[in-house]
Amino acid sequence: MPVVEGQGLQQVIKPRRLRRLRKRVHDVLELDATHDPWSGAINTGLVVLIFLNVVAFSAETVPSLGEAYAGAFEAFNIVSVAIFTVEYVARLWSAIEINVFKGLKPWRARQRFALRPMQLIDLFAILPFYLSFILPLDLRVLRVLRVFRFLKLARYSPALHSLGRVISSERRALVGALLVMIALLLFAATGIYFLERQAQPEIFGSIPAAAWWALATLTTVGYGDVVPVTPLGKLFGGLIMIFGLGMFALPIAIIATGFGQEANRREFVVTWGMVARVPLFAQLDAGSVVEIMGLLYSRQFEAGAKVIVAGARPEAMYFIASGEVAVKTAGGEVILGEGDFFGEMALIEERAHNKNVIARTKCRLLALDRDDFEHLMHREPEIASHIRGVAQARSKAGGARRKAGSIKLA
Repeated sequence: MPVVEGQGLQQVIKPRRLRRLRKRVHDVLELDATHDPWSGAINTGLVVLIFLNVVAFSAETVPSLGEAYAGAFEAFNIVSVAIFTVEYVARLWSAIEINVFKGLKPWRARQRFALRPMQLIDLFAILPFYLSFILPLDLRVLRVLRVFRFLKLARYSPALHSLGRVISSERRALVGALLVMIALLLFAATGIYFLERQAQPEIFGSIPAAAWWALATLTTVGYGDVVPVTPLGKLFGGLIMIFGLGMFALPIAIIATGFGQEANRREFVVTWGMVARVPLFAQLDAGSVVEIMGLLYSRQFEAGAKVIVAGARPEAMYFIASGEVAVKTAGGEVILGEGDFFGEMALIEERAHNKNVIARTKCRLLALDRDDFEHLMHREPEIASHIRGVAQARSKAGGARRKAGSIKLA
């Protein structure tokens, strides 16, 4: 019986270790790399490898380089395919750790994950290499699919993720703009067909043939290979040019507006999260937090950067959303961390800063300008009382430290 129990325990421990390993693989490959050195290193390495693949693919098409370094290019391609294959399999294997797939069977979860756009791009990036061994055909043309490796960069670019969300959210407006553009293209092709078909039957002899001129004109490309020669045709062409300036710019305006809105939403979410992490604001209602968010602006400092310089005129006070700062005093350093604030005493006492404040680690601060500081002190009495209380406590502590050779905070 003890042996059976021991074997049962061993059978339980192994799946747990396997799940922990799978969860770790998922976290390294799929989650944000900001606070994980392994994730950051692997993602950076993959991005560099993708860029090198694009450069190698382009250089290989140059005849002199392709012939001279054919072996090196092929070896690099094999190594790249091996790395991308391991990445693809690892992502697929760890996919069952994604929260949205928790209730599914492993094969079903991996199937759904494999059909995601980014996974399909990963598959197409390595597929040509393996197809060349499976199918008895000359598949050198499939090497063009290696360009999909460049699309893998979308996984590591927040900007491209935002652009994808913009296109998805604005798809109805973009489809509407596309329909208007197609209608205008047909109108232009039909009009020029009736006006120019007698003068230039070989060029404008049909509406499909005239559509080439319409497309080149509406997009303002104007190749000049096909042009109207009759007075009415030239007049009509001028009108089409004017319409094209507005109508073909419509999709660009839709995407630009949506991108701006997406950036504002991201900034709102990030700022809300930073404000919520400051204990001083934690008890405020949503309306007050939104108002305070309008007063604060985010600043990021690298480790070692000076946040406040002694003797400088006070311009703002700061709340620490993340990281640490060191306040330099005669008696040493005072370390302030997430949730603390500093710089308020110079504003309250209307004097210059008397201490240097240095970013001890990479930190993100929420700055409150002098004028907005006064507004906040009047708008939120409880916050004002707390800030003044901390300032008084620091002043008293500073007075006590001055007797020992130290001075109050900046």
